Amino acid sequence: MTKDANPARAAGGGEDGRGAPVGRRVVLGMLAAGTAGVAAAPFLQRAYDETLGAAAQKDPTGLSGLLPAGGGFRYYSVTGSVPDKDARTYRLTVDGLVRHRTSYRLDDLRRMPQTRLVRDVQCVTGWRVPGTPFEGVRLSALLDAAGVRPEAKAVRFTCFDGAYSESLTLAQARRDDVLVALRMQDKPLAHAHGGPVRLYVAPMYFYKSAKWLSGITVTDHVAPGYWENLGYDVDAWVGRSNGRDDAPTT
Repeated sequence: MTKDANPARAAGGGEDGRGAPVGRRVVLGMLAAGTAGVAAAPFLQRAYDETLGAAAQKDPTGLSGLLPAGGGFRYYSVTGSVPDKDARTYRLTVDGLVRHRTSYRLDDLRRMPQTRLVRDVQCVTGWRVPGTPFEGVRLSALLDAAGVRPEAKAVRFTCFDGAYSESLTLAQARRDDVLVALRMQDKPLAHAHGGPVRLYVAPMYFYKSAKWLSGITVTDHVAPGYWENLGYDVDAWVGRSNGRDDAPTT
């Protein structure tokens, strides 16, 4: 309100400030509608996210990725569709130059010690989502459990969309701010955001955080990932790569 702070008067009350009964009813109705809107907002946002996410994963043009999603995120997929995985069907394999090849179910990962990080998410295309919580198992813990061989130099990541891949050096993969993430924004990772499990590399541009993670392979060299083969930098530090000067996310 500007000069007139009396809600009854602003809603059509008389000049004496008492206000007509209809004015009070209008104001009370507006307040009730506002309260209902606030209460319904999370459900409406979730429905919007799920609808847009489903459409994006069946959109071969990629144009749906231009639309804003929950909290400023965009949905990207490099395939026409991505299968759903759940606790019954999901598996994550750790193999390559390791002493113990391992396969994890979703429940196995949930039982492991979890780390929660809150960082900005920065996309190389320019959008940024501040203060986004991610939670999951440190990648270094999975590498230690597998027993990395001395000749190992890098880690390659593959995804159950059947197309996407990424890589990190072994030193990058062992950072404390690199997670095999199971939760985002304090709820289980949705399929549209790469669930049930995705990689999260906090200090790098978001294309390094591979969605729909299914394989972790320890190798003797860095293999360029999907977007690096199309010209993006292999070392994707936010603000220090890809010709961009964004503020760091850590």
